[in-house]
Amino acid sequence: MKSTLLKLVLVCAALASTCVMAQVNPGTAALLHWYGADQAAVFSTGGLVPFGIAFDGQNVWVTNNISQSVSKIRTYDGALLGTFHVGNQPAGVAFDGAHIWVANTNGGSLTKLSPTDGTVLGTFNIGGAPIGITFDGTSLWVATEITQGLVKVRPSDGSVLLTANVPATCSPGLIAFDGANVWFTCGSAGATGSGNVGKVRVSDGAYLGTFPISGTSPQPIAFDGSAIWVGDVAGSTVTKLRVSDGSILGTYTVGSGPIGLVFDGTNMWVANASSNNMQKLRISDGKILGTFTLPGSPANAAFDGTFIWVTINSKGEVAKL
Repeated sequence: MKSTLLKLVLVCAALASTCVMAQVNPGTAALLHWYGADQAAVFSTGGLVPFGIAFDGQNVWVTNNISQSVSKIRTYDGALLGTFHVGNQPAGVAFDGAHIWVANTNGGSLTKLSPTDGTVLGTFNIGGAPIGITFDGTSLWVATEITQGLVKVRPSDGSVLLTANVPATCSPGLIAFDGANVWFTCGSAGATGSGNVGKVRVSDGAYLGTFPISGTSPQPIAFDGSAIWVGDVAGSTVTKLRVSDGSILGTYTVGSGPIGLVFDGTNMWVANASSNNMQKLRISDGKILGTFTLPGSPANAAFDGTFIWVTINSKGEVAKL
């Protein structure tokens, strides 16, 4: 894959935070690695190059990019409850309130699974190279890199409802929902596409604008309830944008290679791929409230209501902080 994002998939992984040791039972003790203070409890995903991660209310689901699988991990003790085959090069993963959805980048498809037992309920061809995926409360939105499209999908049957008219200079990568609109990072489809994010209205797919960040390589993106945050993986910064008009509200220096972002309801967390750490930022002013070491290179992160979970892309593991 030509994009910076998918190159980093092979060398990166996700996040960390304050040290909270997980409970252990005999069935998972052999899979658990312990690290010191200010580090994370780490569990095996049962696959290679874990990348995407999502929370279903009880468990986290992790895509194993090289193993063509998705893993289900119980949040209270890190037990691996199952590893299920999906499509080729799975990347993004999302929960729609009833099912798990996986974006298969090289397969050009979406896989729908039962969260109960991982049964594959359908594989839906949408073309392109789907990477980022999110749920807006009614429909799924999928960023397809190669075809430079943003696709709206009906969860009941996987039908494509519309394809947003994204400018040719923007190759959608990762994606976030702000309650009314979908925001996505623009890749390297053209010179003017670098350093931008796009905004699409979910009701009708109208393209609402392209907005620059303070950097040239936007990849991770997250919503904090009032503002959009975007990480610049090349410039080691995160930019905060006003939702209404995309104005830059602040740019903050973080670790090297910020590739993952997640909001915990109070603070923003940044996974730094090259620094092998996670940083906690105050959303009001971007002040770094803590830096937490990870046992490898992180990729993407999720919040389970109590703990931060992050994929450790370089080790086939997931960390709980």
